[in-house]
Amino acid sequence: MELYKKRISDLGRIVTGKTPRTSIAQNYGGNIPFLTPSDDLSGKYAPKTMKTITEEGLSKVKNCLLPPKSVCVSCIGSDLGKVVITNEPTVTNQQFNSIIPTEENDTDYIYYLMTIVGKQLNFLSKTSTAVPIINKSTFANFEIEVPYLENQQRIAKVLSSLDDKIEINRRINDNLEQMAQALYKARFIDFEPFAGGEFEESELGSIPKDWKVVSLSGIADYINGLAMQKYRPTDGESGLPVLKIKELGQGFTDDSSELCSPSLIGSKYIIDDGDIIFSWSGTLMVKVWCGGKCGLNQHLFVVEPKDYPEWFVYLWTKHHLDNFIHIAKDKAVTMGHIKRGELDKAKVIVPDEINMATIDSIMRPLHNQIISNMKESRRLASLRDTLLPHLMSGELRGDVTL
Repeated sequence: MELYKKRISDLGRIVTGKTPRTSIAQNYGGNIPFLTPSDDLSGKYAPKTMKTITEEGLSKVKNCLLPPKSVCVSCIGSDLGKVVITNEPTVTNQQFNSIIPTEENDTDYIYYLMTIVGKQLNFLSKTSTAVPIINKSTFANFEIEVPYLENQQRIAKVLSSLDDKIEINRRINDNLEQMAQALYKARFIDFEPFAGGEFEESELGSIPKDWKVVSLSGIADYINGLAMQKYRPTDGESGLPVLKIKELGQGFTDDSSELCSPSLIGSKYIIDDGDIIFSWSGTLMVKVWCGGKCGLNQHLFVVEPKDYPEWFVYLWTKHHLDNFIHIAKDKAVTMGHIKRGELDKAKVIVPDEINMATIDSIMRPLHNQIISNMKESRRLASLRDTLLPHLMSGELRGDVTL
């Protein structure tokens, strides 16, 4: 496959985003997505943005409206090199340089190419400025090698087939999670199967007879991570990536993740697929981790069930998350957090053994399938990332069958 030297600007029109004045409320809250690095940039396509702008706001950033199938590249800060494709007309802030592809170039191919270029730009930015940044001129004039459209499309088809399967798994998991949440609410909040049955009073009101009320700390151990900057890999040691709030939010570690020494931290703080992780400081969240082995950083709990099903501990911890977030926001500190005492105050309703076994027979397969789908998606992403540079360089043809 023959490659041709070009500049990024040869792929399409380059647009640097702008931000309407935030002091004017009328600029925001409309129907036009406003993409910023604060949005989730971990997928192939631009997410539902946290902010939107109005037509009035759009009028203040003329020539910045991107059509669908534009390729947006973050070019400043810690997220430099992150790439997404727009699904609808979108405006970005000034931290993105975007490409509106010409008809001679394939959007999906440009996306995959930019994931490689993004890493190169990230390295380049760190060697030239204190704050990582790539301006529009440097971005537009960056030299690349690309094939003709037909080969672009073949390469993009191979890589997209993997991303499509990852997206299918994500949607399946969204549905499974909704099903699990609905069943949890029916069984433990509304007590639907027990209408007309015997109830007794508890500190949470009437609950089914022979059920009991305990605390979150009574159903699981919440083990805080370590200050991993103290446990760097020793000479010649292969380090483990560190699981921080950033990694938990995106669901995986990456090249920018810090490393720690597995021999120094010990097995207690090594996280693996299926572990329940609760971020109790900063951005509070509860997730099942399926990003592979890593070391647990401070401000995160690994949640280890005490003779209770994993799904049970996960869903009850998540049930109390909104209240924990409210408590953290009320704290007059730079980084909101909760204390361990809140785990003792958070109450859990535990069914009798017979009902627990019945509910477990339904919930455990849902929970396990979610984990299985997440692990498969990670394997597919690894295969995609392995194939990517070989396809882009022409070492592999774009007509392989997966």
